[in-house]
Amino acid sequence: MTLEASKIEAILYLKGKPLLIGEIAAVAKCDRATAEEGIIELIDEYARRDSALEVIETPQGYSLQLRSHFHELVQTLIPVELGVGALRTLAAIALNSPMLQSDLINLRGSGAYQHVVELVEQGCVRKRRSGDSRSFSLQVTPKFHQYFQIDQLPQPFSNIKKERQLELELESPPSATAESA
Repeated sequence: MTLEASKIEAILYLKGKPLLIGEIAAVAKCDRATAEEGIIELIDEYARRDSALEVIETPQGYSLQLRSHFHELVQTLIPVELGVGALRTLAAIALNSPMLQSDLINLRGSGAYQHVVELVEQGCVRKRRSGDSRSFSLQVTPKFHQYFQIDQLPQPFSNIKKERQLELELESPPSATAESA
């Protein structure tokens, strides 16, 4: 492999995102033709190797990436990336696990519906139809425990759950049946 192709390989690796030929040339401090030759050499080199990596062209530019048949491995090894809202929803589920989705929505608001979808996709939460309710039952999965390196959540959280339920009951207006009694 030429020195220029090796330099471009390093650039693609370090940037970790697709780059256009012009961007590659600017970082490599070479002209576009040299950058194009280096990319072609890299694509050819990786195509001949029996490697986990490949150089591909995307609409956003050229990228050094993991071959698609290794994507399942990525899901296992790479940390889950969640936004603050999804993390808070995950914490609520973990602290109250198992809990009904309807209780989660009361606690976190309607945005939690999307958080639950994301958390299920990431494998951190299991969602099952609850037999005695129309709502889904939510609970954290072994992946949650593995990722956050938590064997078991402390028991005092069950008291917090009871206190929060009491707060919700005190905040909600009395039902019509209670008024008529």
